[in-house]
Amino acid sequence: MYRKEGDIAGEPGPARTTAAVGLGPLLVSLQLTDSAFPSGFYTLSHSLEGFAQAGAVDAESLPLLLQDLLLHGVGPADATALALAHRATAAGDPETVVRIDEHLFATKLGREMRQAATRTGRQLLDLGQEVFGRPEIGDYFGRVVRREAPGTQAVAAGVVYAATGVPIRQAVAADLFAFCVSFAGAALRLRLTDHRTAQTLIRGAAPVIETTVDAALRRELDDVGATVFASDVMSGRHERAEARLFAS
Repeated sequence: MYRKEGDIAGEPGPARTTAAVGLGPLLVSLQLTDSAFPSGFYTLSHSLEGFAQAGAVDAESLPLLLQDLLLHGVGPADATALALAHRATAAGDPETVVRIDEHLFATKLGREMRQAATRTGRQLLDLGQEVFGRPEIGDYFGRVVRREAPGTQAVAAGVVYAATGVPIRQAVAADLFAFCVSFAGAALRLRLTDHRTAQTLIRGAAPVIETTVDAALRRELDDVGATVFASDVMSGRHERAEARLFAS
């Protein structure tokens, strides 16, 4: 019987190879954004717990807060730094990645936010080098361990995504999606929403994610920095709260 190349299970062929290459970046993105990936990213509330403790957010205003954080906080800061770090990693320029990392770290005004960013970033690099085995990841993790770079989460993500071949636009979108899922998860635990409405919240953020990605890809290093000062205030209050569910 005539068989086409690649018809036999396990046999290399054009169709099988193309499928593997095409799905590879998507599968990496799915793995990195899964709440089961133990980077610690899903232990953060991204200042939402501070807003809840102050009575400054409710179920109705939750989508508006998420939108503001995306457009004016994580978008201009972390998402932009991720895109820049992705480009520098793909270009084989780790020194530029370090400069981006230092710049992003310097824009994080609160101690809590800085600690959360570097703790999750370091964990992402440590686990990423083990899971994906890419030398770029191990090299940058070594720099962080030697304290040559702070290792913020967004820059670490940029390094990992670039090293594993995830396209830059997909990488930025994936990280922003993970932010939204983490935010929604925090809202659930803080009883600001339920499981069904949380999914509506995430879906409703999709157009904002697209807008945020487009803007992040156009920015340069000098543009990196957030302007959500209410979030900084709530994070500062959260540091001193007597009881906390989240690390930020």
